[in-house]
Amino acid sequence: MPDFALEDALHARGLGCVAGVDEAGRGPLAGPVAAAAVILPLGFRDPGLNDSKKLSAKKRDALYQILTEDPRVHWAVALASAEEIDTHNILRATHLAMQRAVAALGVMPDHCLIDGLPVRGFPWPHDGIVKGDGRSLSIAAASIVAKVTRDRLLGEIDAEFPLYGFAKHQGYGTKVHLEALRIYGPCRHHRRSFQPVAQLTLPLDRA
Repeated sequence: MPDFALEDALHARGLGCVAGVDEAGRGPLAGPVAAAAVILPLGFRDPGLNDSKKLSAKKRDALYQILTEDPRVHWAVALASAEEIDTHNILRATHLAMQRAVAALGVMPDHCLIDGLPVRGFPWPHDGIVKGDGRSLSIAAASIVAKVTRDRLLGEIDAEFPLYGFAKHQGYGTKVHLEALRIYGPCRHHRRSFQPVAQLTLPLDRA
């Protein structure tokens, strides 16, 4: 289970404002990548707070509400679009979304804990924490905010393009999604640089 040990170590160095940063949606064939930044107050505890991938959708929604409605918690979420993913590649687009999320916090962190490897050129001091969503409460909180935000957005995209089933698979390359791509071709939310979307040469391109 994640805890506050990494944050406490930074606080002990005099770094009072520590943000956890994580993303959701790097692997799907469609939709944006979402990134969240969360600053938890000193002493924040919730026994259910964990890596978003280990939680049910119902539990994620409940924790999202707790985090986003607590006035002591500073949080922000940002996106990089499918078009930006195709232009910059998924890694750079993810880092762009992370930078946008931290910049939108309103309270600038003294230090960031980022899930994964360090990010070259990141504007704020930071540590990359491999599997950080299972180690740091701040990163776990960011993973939940990013995941719930993106899932809800894919529900909106599903209402716009119901033929693909986005609300069920969130843009991942499931059998149902791949079959819909074969039949209908890509829509404007698909990532054209991702296989197998890039292989499709169907004349119909749904706007």
